[in-house]
Amino acid sequence: MQGVRLAALEQPQLIVADVALPDMDGYACCRLLKADPATSAIPLILLGTDAGPRERVTGLTLGAVDFLVAPCDPDELLARIRVHLGLMPRTGAAAPTAAPARPMDLDALVLAAACRLIDANLSDLPELADIARAAGTYRERLNAVFRQRLGCSVFDYVRERRFERAERLLRESEMDVNDVAGTVGYRNARNFSTAFKERTGLAPGAWRRRVRDEGR
Repeated sequence: MQGVRLAALEQPQLIVADVALPDMDGYACCRLLKADPATSAIPLILLGTDAGPRERVTGLTLGAVDFLVAPCDPDELLARIRVHLGLMPRTGAAAPTAAPARPMDLDALVLAAACRLIDANLSDLPELADIARAAGTYRERLNAVFRQRLGCSVFDYVRERRFERAERLLRESEMDVNDVAGTVGYRNARNFSTAFKERTGLAPGAWRRRVRDEGR
């Protein structure tokens, strides 16, 4: 976490991070760096021991520009660093340079990383402890941040995001109710329909018909 905050303050040209970091792994580090406007544009190279395709894809999906299997040849690492530094936009000497974005405070950064993770995994959500770890914190602290910043628990946030996405899919797509239920993280359409009716007063299919009739 100290390294993440230093990156926001020092604005390095490039970051190399080991996936197997203590306390916070390289994936959580990547999530936090990409969630902060002050560091989101800094190229990040991840290193992972015995990393397979799944680990490499995870790192690249999170925003890393490269993923090397460790231990790697130092000359290869230096070559990759030179390549990615060379790909960065060059600013002319006479061109004005924009001031770096102001770093987000720690709680806001953790919240942004957790929300991004939740929104990307509604259909197969990790356990709360895993969400917290992926955002660089622990379960109790994450819930406290959500309550302080959003006025709700992580569970309440997840429920709201699931209903919001379900309503959008019912309104804007032709997906059947079973597929909508699975996409937003319900194990079966019956549980989804029960929860949806408790919230809106209508079953999903009836809600969809009413919304579309009102839009005509």
